[in-house]
Amino acid sequence: MLITKAPKGTEDVLPQESYKWQYLEKNFKAVCDTFGFKEIRVPTFEHTELFERGVGDTTDVVEKQMYTFNDKGGRSITLRPEGTSSVARCYLERNLYAEPMPMKMWYNLPCFRYENKQKGRLREFHQFGVEAFGAKGPSIDAEIIVLAITFLKNVGLSDLSVKINSIGCPECRQKYKEALKDFLRPKYVELCNTCKERFERNPLRILDCKSEICQRIAEGAPSLLDYICDDCREHFQSLKSELDAMDISYTVDDGIVRGLDYYTKTVFEIISGPFTVCGGGRYDGLVEEFGGDATPAIGFGLGIERLLIRLEENGIEIPNDSAPDLYIAPLGKMAAEKACKTALLLRKNGIRTETDHIGRGLKPQMKYANKIGAAYTLVLGDSEIETGKIKLKNMKTGEQTETELNNITEFFKGEN
Repeated sequence: MLITKAPKGTEDVLPQESYKWQYLEKNFKAVCDTFGFKEIRVPTFEHTELFERGVGDTTDVVEKQMYTFNDKGGRSITLRPEGTSSVARCYLERNLYAEPMPMKMWYNLPCFRYENKQKGRLREFHQFGVEAFGAKGPSIDAEIIVLAITFLKNVGLSDLSVKINSIGCPECRQKYKEALKDFLRPKYVELCNTCKERFERNPLRILDCKSEICQRIAEGAPSLLDYICDDCREHFQSLKSELDAMDISYTVDDGIVRGLDYYTKTVFEIISGPFTVCGGGRYDGLVEEFGGDATPAIGFGLGIERLLIRLEENGIEIPNDSAPDLYIAPLGKMAAEKACKTALLLRKNGIRTETDHIGRGLKPQMKYANKIGAAYTLVLGDSEIETGKIKLKNMKTGEQTETELNNITEFFKGEN
């Protein structure tokens, strides 16, 4: 019987799988760099009030999914369920508003939500994200949508569709809420208990409900786009013009409201197959909600686990460049000592080198070298040490190259 077992909704990233994560992380950082976004790192947990005020106390995240506890000082603490609120808190607390605007940041974070484990959804999951503060025009909206598309295409996804919507500002959205309540009121008794509670406080959440009954009731609801004010409509029209100018295909989907209360104006999703692989939008009132000055802002979140699943489903193989350049198979004690010394020299020169530490015979060593994907192997025995001449075997072609043991570093530098 196992002494320990990982908690439900968590997964280990095994050594033979970690290269996939590293590949995505490397690519995301590279794309963010080209777009001028700098990395930010924030705490894993925050004061609970941060998420109640930012995410919204009527959302599923706050009502059902947060990991919240009292610390030893009696303070209510919550494991981070998403990245935006933490970054906005940091922006305000660390006076990042005094830096040149716009302040553009990216992150790679573990997040935590208590929900039933299902394909692509875990209780501990990982997100790439970007946030941009201080730019109110639609060009920054278009830029981060393009950033997300660029990254997803760079890692191999081609079946992407972009959906955009505007959910307006708090003023024009209030008019829509009243119209939505009028539409839903005749079938109020059929709503699920959660949506009944949301009816007065935040009826937009009803449009996000996963209940089939509530989804059917919401069919034919008035479009939010018919209620947005002139300023919000102009912003949305300009966003479409920006995307058109960059030849970015998109569809307007007035059913997108996103699941968090802080969104305003632009909201968007990027779809691949059955998955929403990326979602985000504007949150112009969030910094002010946290006690700062009114600050325009926009961002997105992109689930890494869901992306990995989608890449696998599309048959996209992530290149594994972590395999050893060389495996040294020593035969005997003197050779084992020489192998360790040679491996150290190669490693100092950036050449990934493995050797035996278990005392295997030659055949098991060759089998092991093949299993770990070593590009070359070197059998090192008394003869090779005495003469200084070695043979490097290319494991893909079977071709052997004779060289001097003292020149082995130069050989691999020449290969690269």
